[in-house]
This record gives sequence, C-alpha cells and structure tokens, in this order.
Amino acid sequence: MKTYTYHCDPGHGWVAVPVSELKELAIDGKVTSCSYISADGQTAYLEEDCDMSLWIDAVVQSTGSQPEMVQEHTNDYSPIREYNCYNMGVGR
Repeated sequence: MKTYTYHCDPGHGWVAVPVSELKELAIDGKVTSCSYISADGQTAYLEEDCDMSLWIDAVVQSTGSQPEMVQEHTNDYSPIREYNCYNMGVGR
C-alpha cells in the first residue's frame, strides 16, 4: 500500500497527493483553492480542514481502507504556503 506524506507547520497541515490520483478518484474538480499545487502541477497539497477529508473518503470508498500517512513536521513556516493555490484548471 502506498504511503502519503502529511506535511505540517505550527499553523496548518497538508497531505501530498498526486494530481493523477485525484483524477482517478474523480475528485480533482472538487478540491478547493485552500489547497496548493506543486510548480510542475503533478502534486496537490490537500489542506487538512476540508480537502484532505474529501480525499480520504474517496480513497476509503475506492479501496475499503484508510490511506497510510507519515507526518513531516516543521517548526518553521512551511514552503508549501508559497505554492500556487489549487484550482480546477491546474493539472488537467
């Protein structure tokens, strides 16, 4: 089973998910602009308050089990905050 990285700083958290997986799960158009996307458009960083649960629910529905995550924490300002906001046009 694939393991995903949950990135967090003192103020917020995001799980890194390939945009291709969001498309496979048919939720790429449901991700909000509160999430971020990598410069190459290949990885979405789903924010923890809404978009992460959307993705987890879709994974559970698709596979029957929770996705495995490892946490990567920084006490500094996460560089993820500098990425572009995710929107439905990116990565399509």
